[in-house]
Amino acid sequence: MPVIDPSRKDLVAEFMARPVGPHSGDLRRMLNAMRTAPSLPPYILVCVEPFRKWRLAQKAGARGTPVELIGDTEFDDALEAERAVFRLRWKALTGEDLAS
Repeated sequence: MPVIDPSRKDLVAEFMARPVGPHSGDLRRMLNAMRTAPSLPPYILVCVEPFRKWRLAQKAGARGTPVELIGDTEFDDALEAERAVFRLRWKALTGEDLAS
C-alpha cells in the first residue's frame, strides 16, 4: 500500500486549487500513489449528462462489467467531482476526512 504523508496539506491545497493541473512533482507522485493503491477500489467519475452532470462510481472487476454508482450525489461541476474522488482516496489511505 502506498504511503501518503498526511502532513502534506500543502499538496492537498495544491490539488484543491487545480484538480486537473498543472501539478508539482510531489503532487504528481502522490496522485500516482493514490490512483494505483491496490487496496482501494478504482474510483471513477461517470458523466450522466454530457458536460453537465457527473456521478461517483467504482469500476467493477472485468472489462465490460457495468460500473457501480456510489451514493446519489450528482455534481454539476467536473472539478468539484474530481475533488470528491480525491477526498475519498485521501480518507481511505490516511484515515482523515478533508473539509469540503
